[in-house]
Amino acid sequence: MPTASDRSRLISIVQSRQNARVRELRAAFARTGREVSEVIGIEGEHLLSEAIRSGLHLRAVFIRTEPDSRNLRILERLTLPAPTPIVSLNPAVFSSAVETESPQGIAAIVETPHFSLAEALSGPRPLVLVTAALQDPGNLGTLIRSAEAFGASGVIALPGTVSVWNSKTLRASAGSAFRVPVVAEKSALAFAALAERHIPVFAAVPASSDPDAIPCFRADLTGPAAFLIGNEGSGLSAELLDRADQRIAIPTPGPVESLNAAVAASILLYEAARQRSTKKS
Repeated sequence: MPTASDRSRLISIVQSRQNARVRELRAAFARTGREVSEVIGIEGEHLLSEAIRSGLHLRAVFIRTEPDSRNLRILERLTLPAPTPIVSLNPAVFSSAVETESPQGIAAIVETPHFSLAEALSGPRPLVLVTAALQDPGNLGTLIRSAEAFGASGVIALPGTVSVWNSKTLRASAGSAFRVPVVAEKSALAFAALAERHIPVFAAVPASSDPDAIPCFRADLTGPAAFLIGNEGSGLSAELLDRADQRIAIPTPGPVESLNAAVAASILLYEAARQRSTKKS
């Protein structure tokens, strides 16, 4: 691993916004809203460390020139795999290439991981989240983070769901999006794959609007299960509800009509993990 002095000699200093590396970084951030992309731009020490921990290939790392060399110290903490190109940009050039209004001072171009539907449904007892037109990137990112925390096998994003590579989704996932299989799929193919693998679909509905829905703690979630999570505003369409094997609800004693989509998904994942842990013990 190169020492601090070695790294300082390896850093390229760029002053132009039209530099090829800078244009590449700007283009990588522009791709973060797409479902399929070879590379994306990420920003911040935490996401960069998560990308390294996840084994992603770094095309290049960019640091903003600071008088106190704080970003050089971040590089040392990250233990970048060698040889990773490191580019130093002055503050104006750095800000012109990244997305956030208050950049953290370190960014990278990384190769995106690609997952298959089979990977999202893998394991002897698959636990899957199916998102139907989930549009808020913060919700999707939080949902993916919960999926990793509670041992879900993957996430299937139906049409209308925001891209997993959206920069806000990535930040909300806290790096889980690099590891959890998230697959964009058409409804017909997704439900056919679930049926083929005998994975029952539980449609999440508000307890207040569907008194016939089974409370989550009474549903048997110890076997394969897929939770169908609807749009933040309109919920699940009648067509999607008809595709579900069962409707499931989270009892809410308080006077609220429904829960946030990511919160509801997280509670259902926790309940499934709790039941599985209890059965195993």
